[in-house]
Formats: sequence, C-alpha cells, structure tokens
Amino acid sequence: MRIIAGTKRGMKLFSPEGMDTRPITDRVKESVFNILYSKGYLEGRIVADLFCGTGSMGLEALSRGAAWATFVDKDHRVVDILKRNIEKADFVGQSKAVCANIFRVGAPPTPEHGCYDLVFGDPPYKMSESCESQTQVGKLRGLLVSQVRDSGMVIWRTHEHAVVEPAYGDLVRVDQRNWGTMTVNFYCKGQLAGRPAMDEPDAECDKDTGDDDEQQDV
Repeated sequence: MRIIAGTKRGMKLFSPEGMDTRPITDRVKESVFNILYSKGYLEGRIVADLFCGTGSMGLEALSRGAAWATFVDKDHRVVDILKRNIEKADFVGQSKAVCANIFRVGAPPTPEHGCYDLVFGDPPYKMSESCESQTQVGKLRGLLVSQVRDSGMVIWRTHEHAVVEPAYGDLVRVDQRNWGTMTVNFYCKGQLAGRPAMDEPDAECDKDTGDDDEQQDV
C-alpha cells in the first residue's frame, strides 16, 4: 500500500503481517478521492479514519491537503504500525491515533478542532453485512450524526451485498459507487448535502473526546 497523490505521493505504508486485512486498491482510492476533491472535501478539512488499519485513507487525505486527521482502531498491534506510518509521513503534528472501541466512541471530536468534515468508515465485511439502524453498525452511524459538521461527509465501504439504509438520521446518502465486490456509500449531513463542508464547527458539537476508560490516545 502507498500514498498515491499529494505531498507524500508514492510513500509506501507499513502493513501488518499475518493479519486479516483487506486494503483498498489504488484504483478505488483514487476514484473516491477524485469525488471528494470535486466536492471540496479535502483542502483544510478535519478528517476521521475509523477502523483505520494502516491509516491509508486518513494519510491520503493529509497528503492531499487536509488539516487534521484522527485515526481510530481497537487493535494495539495495528495502531503501533499506524504510528510508524504517521511518523514516516511526518504528520505527527497533524494527527492523533486513538486505540478504542469504535462502536462506543465513534469519531471522537478534539478540543482543538471539534467535529469532522469528513469521516471514513471501513468495518470488516462480516460486521457490516447488515447496516440497518438497529444493528451495531447502524447505531454507530447514528452516533456519527453528532460528530460530523453540518454538510459533512461520511464514507462507508461495505461488501456489495451489504444491507444499508438511504439515511441514518440527518446523514443522507447522496452517492453510491460499486467497484468489484465492494460498495462505497457517500452520506452527507443535513440539508446542505452535496455542498462543501462549512469552515466553522457546529455550535452543538460536543468536543468531549469520550470516556477515558473507553479510549486511549497513543
């Protein structure tokens, strides 16, 4: 895996050995980021990368001009590798790695940056076979409503046969793309769907990063 464009173009990422991962291909990642660029969701934006693994999506966003990225994964081994990639890319000052149960903390807002303009979500396929509102994944999307700025974007990768809903509260699906056996869903918050995320955090955004017992900055 590598960063494919921007200031760190071509940088190879450290990857976990012997672990069950399914990295996104360069072709799909490039297509997703072309869509985001066309809608103004990269330059200067605040990003969260959930189920982040090596941090491929968040690091790509930083390379292409995002101002900040929060990475969240529950596996300490994965987070250790993620930290090496952050350091290699020299993005330590523009990011934070959180080891936590994502279903409890979601995309934890930071005191410095508040809520997010852009959130990537890539749970294991088995976990996201059904994303209906009452499921664990569906409830996580409901949590993200309070952690995303008005007109912010949530991007969710699933298997092509996964059951997803057209909306989760104020998160409304505005686009859906299929590549091979995967589907990428684009959800936008509120009535400003399709417009670039606003520069200022929402007034109602809670900047508390959650229960200290449930997450650990690393």
